[in-house]
Amino acid sequence: LFAIFAFATCGGYSGGLRLSVDCANKSESDFNIDIAFAYPFRLHEVNFDVPTCEGKRREKLSLIGDFSSSAEFFVTIAVFAFLYSLAATVVYIFFQNKYRENNRGPLIDFIVTVVFSFLWLVSSSAWAKGLSDVKIATDPDEVLLLMSACKQQSNKCLPVRSPVMSSLNTSVVFGYLNFILWAGNIWFVFKETGWHSSGQRHAADTMEKQPSGYNQGGYNQDSYGPAGGYNQPGSYGQVGEYGQSQSYSQSGPTSFANQI
Repeated sequence: LFAIFAFATCGGYSGGLRLSVDCANKSESDFNIDIAFAYPFRLHEVNFDVPTCEGKRREKLSLIGDFSSSAEFFVTIAVFAFLYSLAATVVYIFFQNKYRENNRGPLIDFIVTVVFSFLWLVSSSAWAKGLSDVKIATDPDEVLLLMSACKQQSNKCLPVRSPVMSSLNTSVVFGYLNFILWAGNIWFVFKETGWHSSGQRHAADTMEKQPSGYNQGGYNQDSYGPAGGYNQPGSYGQVGEYGQSQSYSQSGPTSFANQI
């Protein structure tokens, strides 16, 4: 939907402006000079006739500039993004198993999403600059400067109607919104790839391979000896697990172990 709005507001645009030239000789004046232009904004091909205020002779002029490259690039990216989104939706719904087979589908989807995110940013920036130039080239005050009749103070040249650029401004906004949408979708597509799954398995394996808390601290039950005895002074003897006496020696010649 965002891609449709982007190329529809730009590719379907047509507008125009109206000028008036009031000559000193009123019979030579022209108060309705209409200049129409449209996508792809090859303005140098837009021709119009204006009076010279020198008899009935008229001069043929044209607007200045060719901004078709940025406009067509923007619309092309929008159309291809729409087609890919439509195809991806069909695959997600009807070919989910095929999509996940060998992890090829998610990887391709991830790469294409990254590429489209970059292209949306580039095309939107290029078209924003192109639109700024289109506004300057179609400014009625700028167009009046092209007329020889308007260079004479005895003649009056006035703008009657300026072109409406609201839909073109909207197209730039939708271009950047598409960039945000596709860039944000990179994370969700990445989660479907094997790279994300392998990263989670690696983290889980690392946690499992860590030694227990008892061994980390250097605690080892075997360090107390096979008999389990503590050779501490002033301790008492106990009978071992297998009926054998276990001595806890005192600091002296006598031991309680012999009494057991």
